[in-house]
Amino acid sequence: MVSRKVGNAVVRNRVRRRLREALRLRVRERGTPAEGPTGVDLVIIARPEAAQASYAELRDALDRALERSAFP
Repeated sequence: MVSRKVGNAVVRNRVRRRLREALRLRVRERGTPAEGPTGVDLVIIARPEAAQASYAELRDALDRALERSAFP
């Protein structure tokens, strides 16, 4: 989820696309199905700082969050 606090529609969509791509690549690297692990729902909430973050910073933050979660 990317709230309006992150920025206007263009910025929110950019953050959403970057996070979605980072997650897609992570799932592919781990060899899990494209739908993700069965029985797991992920809710990712972008904070306003995500609007200024580079793709690499978003990817690293997503990796750290996934390591702390139940995502295998």
